[in-house]
Amino acid sequence: MAKAVAIIPARGGSKRIPRKNIKDFYGKPLIAYSIEVALASELFEKVIVSTDDEEIATIAKAYGAEVPFLRPKELSDDFTGTQDVINHTVEYLKNNNELYDYVCTIYATAPLLQKEYLIEGLEKLKSSTAVNAFSVTSMPFPIQRTFKLNNNGRCEMFTPEYYMTRSQDLEEAYQDAGQFYWKRLERDSKEIMFGEDSIPIILPRHLVQDIDTLEDWQRAEVMYKVINSEVN
Repeated sequence: MAKAVAIIPARGGSKRIPRKNIKDFYGKPLIAYSIEVALASELFEKVIVSTDDEEIATIAKAYGAEVPFLRPKELSDDFTGTQDVINHTVEYLKNNNELYDYVCTIYATAPLLQKEYLIEGLEKLKSSTAVNAFSVTSMPFPIQRTFKLNNNGRCEMFTPEYYMTRSQDLEEAYQDAGQFYWKRLERDSKEIMFGEDSIPIILPRHLVQDIDTLEDWQRAEVMYKVINSEVN
């Protein structure tokens, strides 16, 4: 039977929102939501938090995750990529004779995560030849009509040829939802995540919010409150 492991990266050195991963979000540390949904999905042999921080480790364990090690300093700075952290954890597991068929990276900053999309991601990956399945959502406006500010502070369209095109006639675009990333471990991919080797798991926009700034945090709180008031 195929085995899966969830890995939640959560270092302690968040700059824009200090201690973001364990900051209180509606009565619980933010990371608790990702841990609880991963456990509730019943997809994983283990839910592991990779952290360099003792306090995060203690909180993660209290909510049911495993923290088999503290991440080394060289994998805990501002320049370390998520994939390096995941590779380190997978290698640790291999060295301890723990082999898995699938790994799911789940961000610690995803309080709107829903277990049904985690389940959908694994099911679609299993029934395909793809290497990855990850959360995406549609862009709220046509990217063909976006613009930037030039050196003079004036507007400049990225694709001015679409200025007169009706929005409904433009192709829909998608973006990374920043919640979870399934990977088939028996195969590697030379493609980027947004390529042919990946299956998109499409989430509705009202369940997607990056949390990088305090404004993001406040928006996520409003969204969470609305979603849960509808459920209850």
